[in-house]
Amino acid sequence: MTLRRIATLLLALCLLAGCGEEASGDGTAQLWVTRDRGSEVVMSTTVPAGISAMEALRRKADVETRYGGRFVQSIDDIEGDIAGHHDWFYFVNGYEADLSAADYRLHDGDVLWWDHRSWEKEMRQPIVVGAFPEPFIHGWNGKRRPAVVRGREDATSRRIAKLVGGTLNQDQHDANRLDIVVGSGFRARLSGAPGDPVVFELGRDDAERLAANPAVARYRYEGLP
Repeated sequence: MTLRRIATLLLALCLLAGCGEEASGDGTAQLWVTRDRGSEVVMSTTVPAGISAMEALRRKADVETRYGGRFVQSIDDIEGDIAGHHDWFYFVNGYEADLSAADYRLHDGDVLWWDHRSWEKEMRQPIVVGAFPEPFIHGWNGKRRPAVVRGREDATSRRIAKLVGGTLNQDQHDANRLDIVVGSGFRARLSGAPGDPVVFELGRDDAERLAANPAVARYRYEGLP
């Protein structure tokens, strides 16, 4: 076998494994790695846009995969355990992904979040609040929906509308929506697939605090500390 054929074979094997990708776009994305529904932060860093979610993780952590390299088994020796009902799940801009990390290509501004958690009582978590103001700003797969905030016509509501890049009390078809409601709490729901419209509910008692510091929701599936 010639040196050229050996080099070609090695390159093909590398591509099949999803390694050594070249960034195909400008900008950066955030990479978060946590445990137990965001209660323990393992890593928070940045990665180039234009590479896959799997490649982004490989560039910053020691990763082991399964199913032909398409799904993550362990990150920095924190392993999935089918018998123990713990595994790695990943979100992009708050949407829980429904495809292999090898198939999602990051866009500028994306928040890629890997979390190791129990799925014994709840397998899916279609949308979370912990990447707020995502998915209002960057959406899913490079496509952003209009954003609408519904609430009182006051300074806090206007600040929230500015944070999500949306309008106040001007409903639009198929928009991502944030409703400021009576009481406290912060939660989100999604009835379709990643990229479909979401509805966030924010208690008025917490709205001013979130408006002043959006990072207070970081790494949380729901609620504020």
